[in-house]
Amino acid sequence: MEGASSVPYTVGNEKLCRITSEAARELSRLLQDSEKPGGALRIAVVGGGCSGLQYQMDLVDRLREKDILIEAGEARLIVDPRSALFLAGSILDYSEDLQNRGFVVRNPNASSHCSCGKSFAV
Repeated sequence: MEGASSVPYTVGNEKLCRITSEAARELSRLLQDSEKPGGALRIAVVGGGCSGLQYQMDLVDRLREKDILIEAGEARLIVDPRSALFLAGSILDYSEDLQNRGFVVRNPNASSHCSCGKSFAV
């Protein structure tokens, strides 16, 4: 991963966010397809959505200063320190549901979710 040695970052673990085997498999596939095999999934919690907060996910190939890097096998997840406050104890999963195919965050800190499942409140 670019920037891993030149930027100060923290190594996280599954206490912050556990990556399921399904999510790890899909993330590895996406990174290979996007020509970022050494990259990671960046997940951030941003304001917006029906309930006030929502997840923003992007495939990236570099760390930013103060990022938290979580690795599960070859799958890598990057979280910024502010988002980590909202994500602590979460699980990143992958769903192949007919209506919602994609990454799903199962967040124990969320007190409510909107009906579409894309935003939450704490």
